[in-house]
Amino acid sequence: MRHNKKFNHLGRTASHRSAMLSNMACSLIKHKRITTTVAKAKALKKFVEPLLTKSKQDTTNSRRVVFSNLQDKFVVTELFKEVSVKIADRPGGYTRIIKIGNRLGDNAEMCFIELVDYNENMAKETVAKKATRTRRSKKATAEVVEAPAVEETQAESAE
Repeated sequence: MRHNKKFNHLGRTASHRSAMLSNMACSLIKHKRITTTVAKAKALKKFVEPLLTKSKQDTTNSRRVVFSNLQDKFVVTELFKEVSVKIADRPGGYTRIIKIGNRLGDNAEMCFIELVDYNENMAKETVAKKATRTRRSKKATAEVVEAPAVEETQAESAE
């Protein structure tokens, strides 16, 4: 029985799985978005999010812990210099998985996984939503515009 064995083995040995997740995490940090299967993306999300949280504190120990998982010093440098600055105020949820359909060869469910703060298209949509305003009747706005003009003329006549 497999009680409390929750993570997906992905049909690989432990060493192959850890090497694959490490390589995928390096690619995700380098390119900010990668295309893969949904199962691998979910496993990668569980693997990379603690590393991104660890990168918020730029200490020697946190760099060593991240390097022991990634094994690529250029990626570790980019993670601590660029990515950690962008995700500093985010409390979690650094990655996003978006499904894109099935692969032609074997009909595997495909998706792309990306770092949330690096997608400019999603950020523009949230800004555009905040800029919308409610409609007001022209009668109400005309009264507001006329009222200050009346006060100014009264102030000028008093002087």
